[in-house]
Amino acid sequence: MSLITVTLPDGSTRALPAGARVRDVAAAVSPGLARAALAGVVDGTLVDLAFPLEHDGAVRIVTDRSPEALPLYRHSTAHLLAAAVTNLFPAAQCGIGPATDEGFFYDFVVPSPFVPEDLEAIEQKMRDLASQDLIFERQMWPREEAKTFFGKRSEPLKVQLIEEKTEGQTDVSCYTIKDKETFVDFCVGPHVPSTGKLKAFKLLATSNAYWKGDARNQPMQRVYGTAFLSEKDLKAHLTQIEEAKKRDHRKLGRELGLFTFHQWAPGAAFWLEKGTTLYNTLASYMRGVLFPAGYVEVKTPLIYNKALWERSGHWKHYRENMFLVESENETMSVKPMNCPGHFLTYASEVRSYRDLPIRFHEQTPLHRNEASGVLSGLTRVRQFSQDDAHCFVMQEQIGEEVERLIRLVQQVYGDFGLPFTAKLSTRPDEFLGDVATWDHAETQLKAALDHATMAYTLNERDGAFYGPKIDFDVTDAIGRKWQCATIQLDYAQPENFDLKYIGADNAEHRPIVIHRAIFGSFERFIAILIEHFAGAFPLWLAPTQAVVLPIADRHLQYAGSVLTQLKAAGLRASLDERQEKIGYKIREAQLQKVPYMLVVGDREAADHTVSVRERSGGDTGASAIDAFIKAALEEIALKGQPPAANPRLKVPDGL
Repeated sequence: MSLITVTLPDGSTRALPAGARVRDVAAAVSPGLARAALAGVVDGTLVDLAFPLEHDGAVRIVTDRSPEALPLYRHSTAHLLAAAVTNLFPAAQCGIGPATDEGFFYDFVVPSPFVPEDLEAIEQKMRDLASQDLIFERQMWPREEAKTFFGKRSEPLKVQLIEEKTEGQTDVSCYTIKDKETFVDFCVGPHVPSTGKLKAFKLLATSNAYWKGDARNQPMQRVYGTAFLSEKDLKAHLTQIEEAKKRDHRKLGRELGLFTFHQWAPGAAFWLEKGTTLYNTLASYMRGVLFPAGYVEVKTPLIYNKALWERSGHWKHYRENMFLVESENETMSVKPMNCPGHFLTYASEVRSYRDLPIRFHEQTPLHRNEASGVLSGLTRVRQFSQDDAHCFVMQEQIGEEVERLIRLVQQVYGDFGLPFTAKLSTRPDEFLGDVATWDHAETQLKAALDHATMAYTLNERDGAFYGPKIDFDVTDAIGRKWQCATIQLDYAQPENFDLKYIGADNAEHRPIVIHRAIFGSFERFIAILIEHFAGAFPLWLAPTQAVVLPIADRHLQYAGSVLTQLKAAGLRASLDERQEKIGYKIREAQLQKVPYMLVVGDREAADHTVSVRERSGGDTGASAIDAFIKAALEEIALKGQPPAANPRLKVPDGL
């Protein structure tokens, strides 16, 4: 019998008979590894434990500690879900069931929508199947035989998938759970060895869906679930889901009077008074950050002739996401991004190397024709604005400019108290330009990250086709990650738009463009902030920073004078003049998450003070009005970050 040699991650080798399975490698290492094994990675490819080894190669055993384990669990749990559904509802047709970042889903064609009781029954059936420890088995079937099999089972969607995904193949991969009668699916896998490995899972919800996401296709029911490697992780995730429901920006946006939507303007927010104040606060803050950093603000047109979009490439690759306008027999489009307008602005005059870097910033509205089915509050909209900027630099300026941008990101996210991480994405398999230019650019990006003492992970071959990029993920108060800031190098569009500058040698040269945003879109960033702070914004962001609460009507005149002083100092304050009991007014202010409530009655009017009540800390006692204003302005200046020597800012009793 011929032998093959497998090389393990530590460099050691094992000799096994040709045709041995991956599980045999695990057993050859130790009984413990054999028990823990879930799958294997053979020469870089994830395979199941039954995969036969026919030649020498590198093998790594996947256990629950491996990075591949969680997606593997979730994909297998999606199959377990489908097995439960087809056992309970024999008329159901199966669509697709992938793993996702949050769990998994599976789409079905069913006679009637699932109800909560159905989900309970399905989940119980999943647990029954898991307890039986049934084998996941990969079987290779002749392609035509597989099509006939699924056709006879009234599974036309599976037949369609086989036709589309296996053209030119003789055999196709199918996975069974126990046997074809229990469950079978057209799938390339891999999967865990048996259902007994799947224990920590939960079905979450159902929704309407369409085959391949196209509303013209077969309507379907999508079942969402999640799975983890341990019950502890599952419980933590379910707790996070419940906390997220409480923080849902759509719910809080209504309750706090920030924004609303209307069916006649889908995907476009109506910003109410408080929401507009928050929006403008962020816009002004960003200008205050960028202007000292050498940016100039520009405003470019909202609508352009299609010739611009043909030049930029959007007409060919992005037209379905653009709102088109006809004017005097010419086709126009509302802009979905600012980049081309900034290129035209740059090209509107002769530029010298002495002018570079040139940094354009813009906050005008953008429009993208997102499908109605994916619109979701402020996180997925059709109308939005960005803290958008484009930096035009020389090749040798890339490193320094990117480091400046990273430090801006650090400053901004620090002001909002948002932890963040960075990812560097390098040259993809298909790219524009030459390898030497890419290597130089990537080296400068790495150096900039190092100089800014910014830890990062490497995303090999995940850059845009026109240049490498750095993406930043912020982490909110309940541990969710949101991709926000991005820094992207672009060598392609300066070529497309024939952008130039006159160098020190008096010759024409091509600049490099750096696309960058820190908030991303204002709408999405506001959604993140609402959920991060649960609507209880720090003082500097709060739409209403203080509310004056007179105890009785006779205190209204004094309360009005307090309000005048607060506003004169630049604080966003209001007066509750309603004829209600003071306890009711306080509760209302707390529900509106106002940072400070200033109660005024006979004693306060006589002493020219206010009784200060904090949103979370309760009563802090009487304070002179000037003293409160001074403390509030200091808190605003600190962006909610307490002085190092004082962990919690106190309102002083006097100046």
